[in-house]
Amino acid sequence: MSRPTKITPRSQSRRYAVLALYQWRLTGESPMAIGRHLLDDPDWLDAVAMSLSGADDDDETNPDLRFQFNLELLETLLTGVPQHLTEIDAQLERFLDRPLVQVDPVELAILRLGAFEILFSDNIPDRVAINEAVELTKLLGAFEGHKYVNGVLDKIARHHALKVEQARRASPAVDE
Repeated sequence: MSRPTKITPRSQSRRYAVLALYQWRLTGESPMAIGRHLLDDPDWLDAVAMSLSGADDDDETNPDLRFQFNLELLETLLTGVPQHLTEIDAQLERFLDRPLVQVDPVELAILRLGAFEILFSDNIPDRVAINEAVELTKLLGAFEGHKYVNGVLDKIARHHALKVEQARRASPAVDE
């Protein structure tokens, strides 16, 4: 049996956020309310996470890793994605090869999370946001879906970096 990989608290926060954003798309319930429910019911959380990852019903989760997450990041993701959904979806639609409604719901949740981090989280490098999204897609998404997520988020990151650079050049230098 292979040894479980250590999951960082920030990565675990993203996993929980994707589960909440996925459920938000299906139910329409507030992502923050879903997030609270996820954290209040660890057995249910484990069952959902395992079913999305394709694990067997008799596989066990490591309870020591379950609640090692960054609450601040989780709350930022669960409030930020819905708050900026129009801008996020506009960027996704620009680089997707299909309408949003045709994107796998789990992969759409991951794309939205990754796009939010690229577009609105200046403290998270784009490569980190993309890598985290790719790893989430490998865990929770469709077969080979990580390649699609990587391609879309890479295009968003490049476009965003170009816009930031253009804005920087257009603004006059401030004397200190």
